[in-house]
Amino acid sequence: MAWQTGVPVEADLGQKKRILSPLMLRILAVNAIALMTLGGGILYLNEFRSNLFEARLEQLTLQASTIAAALGESAVPGPEATAIDMAPAREIIRRLADPERVRARLFGTGGGLVADSRTLAGDRILYEEDLPDQFLAPPLDEQLASLVHGFLDRFVQRDPAPPFEESQGLRAEDLTELSAALEGTTAGMVRRRSDGRDVINVAVPVQRFRRVMGALLLTAETDDIEDIVRSEQLQIMRIFAAAFGLTVLLSFFLGRTLVRPIRILARAAERVRRGRGREEVIPEFAMRGDEIGDLSRSLSEMTRALYNQIDAVERFAADVAHEIKNPLTSMQSALETLERAEDPAIRARLLAVLKDDVRRMDRLITDISDASRLDAELTRGDKEVIDLAEELTRLVEGYNATHNGQDGAGGRTVVLEVSDEPCLVAGVARRLNQVWRNLIDNALSFSTDDGEVRIGLSRRERILVVTIDDDGPGLPEGPSSKIFKRFYSERPEHDGFGKHSGLGLAISKQIIEAHGGRITGENRHNGTEHSIGARFTVTLPSERPPQ
Repeated sequence: MAWQTGVPVEADLGQKKRILSPLMLRILAVNAIALMTLGGGILYLNEFRSNLFEARLEQLTLQASTIAAALGESAVPGPEATAIDMAPAREIIRRLADPERVRARLFGTGGGLVADSRTLAGDRILYEEDLPDQFLAPPLDEQLASLVHGFLDRFVQRDPAPPFEESQGLRAEDLTELSAALEGTTAGMVRRRSDGRDVINVAVPVQRFRRVMGALLLTAETDDIEDIVRSEQLQIMRIFAAAFGLTVLLSFFLGRTLVRPIRILARAAERVRRGRGREEVIPEFAMRGDEIGDLSRSLSEMTRALYNQIDAVERFAADVAHEIKNPLTSMQSALETLERAEDPAIRARLLAVLKDDVRRMDRLITDISDASRLDAELTRGDKEVIDLAEELTRLVEGYNATHNGQDGAGGRTVVLEVSDEPCLVAGVARRLNQVWRNLIDNALSFSTDDGEVRIGLSRRERILVVTIDDDGPGLPEGPSSKIFKRFYSERPEHDGFGKHSGLGLAISKQIIEAHGGRITGENRHNGTEHSIGARFTVTLPSERPPQ
């Protein structure tokens, strides 16, 4: 681990080391909640359970009707009989009712129990019920099974059911379905025993020539239905557990592919913010074609722009110190000489030098202040769509109306040529006009007394081109880019000392580049090597006219 001033780097970055990222937890939560909602809905098998109960009720009703019809035909002696013959009735119940699955009970017209399939089975079936052990705890697998079944039962919304108590003295009036059967109506009902289990009762009348001779009650357990529902739930839980595990793994994979590069970018940005040196760069995930790659490239470009801005500020500060130091040194030398000078003429010249230096200092400070505010103003300023033809027309009219803005300008004129196409640009109008004034003032200052400054505005596809030509001596020898450097100034002799700081073209270049354009300067030639004037060309991206 790297250390700086006694503090670990990770601690200095102010970032907590987390086992699980909050972003990863959010991804996991979103995926898990969606899956759990779906799984919970599937586990909610009420409709499936209801369909099984309805199928069992229909099956039991059909079986009960079959046994009741057999009893009416074979256990009633004749049309004049008033009671069921119990000997054949017991034989029919014993043969047709399966005592292992269904309990059949026959009730007389008086409501009393006259036959029970469990007592008629003889030695065919043995019922065994486990008594609860008061001392030994159930095995672990049974405890787990009980917990699972209890959990699964939460997903099954059981409809309310009337109670059902098995008793030796059960009578027809104790059950509504039996009472209805003795009145000649078939009735079925789901009832709930005291242990929480459901049973299905179906009561049908035993009739002979439309006379009700008794009622048959079939009672079926529903444990097999509950087992089917729970088996389906367990199968769904297994599938859900596998899907949930896969979801967790995929969520961690997705979270890692997102969180890890973001964390790397955050730490690199923090190191850059802390000023760890120019060697700190933002890693670029160039191979990624997604938003993470876009973010890394944007942060990398932003960091390079930040370093370039820092370098520009450092160079600007050094240039400002150098430029201010020159008039200060001149003023100091003039003051020291002034103290010793006795000749009035020398003192007058020294005072003139001091005044020129003061004007130069004032001009420098004004332009430096304007240049220092330029970046912030262009960044915060609201851009608007500007008609460049109208702006330049007003500007040229103003120059020509005030004799070109120059004292003793004589016949110098400014001419504008504009194309017929719409010339719209998005920008800060005040700053763009500052560029045009700087360029026109420069062109006028280098022109002769009867010279002409020609401005051209045209459109080339999505680019607007502004050219400013003069008839002066042209640009100095050497690379044309040097004229855009800060504090570079090469003025004609008739310009007064201290009127120019050398920041005009540098500020113009900064404004144009902030608007996404480009400015260049070159000499014009008439077919020979002799220069016939200078040309400044400004290109700006154009805006589409409103529809």
